[in-house]
Amino acid sequence: MKEDEVDEIIAKAVAESKGKKWHRPKQKSQGIEKARSVLNILFMIGFLAAIIIYFAMPEQKALFFSVGFGALILKIIEFALRFLF
Repeated sequence: MKEDEVDEIIAKAVAESKGKKWHRPKQKSQGIEKARSVLNILFMIGFLAAIIIYFAMPEQKALFFSVGFGALILKIIEFALRFLF
């Protein structure tokens, strides 16, 4: 086989496979997507609050860690929802 023939075979196979769907995308429920969006927004607000607490009140390390870990827990819940549903 020559290089041109191989290139032609590959091009033909790629052209045929472009029209095919290899897997069907999952239909996610609107409720789960809405919950994920809310959890993401709450995570961002919590993380921003933790950063503000860190710089505005440096002596309040316990509050900083509490708010920061709370935000991380929200993100972990969102992450679990993404892969479980």
